[in-house]
Amino acid sequence: MAERKLFKGNEAVAEAAVRAGCRFFFGYPITPQNEIPEYMSRRLPEVGGVFLQAESEVAAINMVYGAAGAGVRVMTSSSSPGISLKQ
Repeated sequence: MAERKLFKGNEAVAEAAVRAGCRFFFGYPITPQNEIPEYMSRRLPEVGGVFLQAESEVAAINMVYGAAGAGVRVMTSSSSPGISLKQ
């Protein structure tokens, strides 16, 4: 029988991304999603991935655009004020 784990919602999102092949995360800590970058900072190195805390929300989304343009699976996370900045 497979091992069962209990995740918080933010951790489940992050783990699902890793299992789907995400190997790059660029983000900026902002409540209430701080658990996602914290989880990714620990998990991505275990699978050969890269975690980078950007200096701002705008910098994070531009890093995501660059990585996605290079053809890799990448993600960021934010909250509604951060998403407003990224538009």
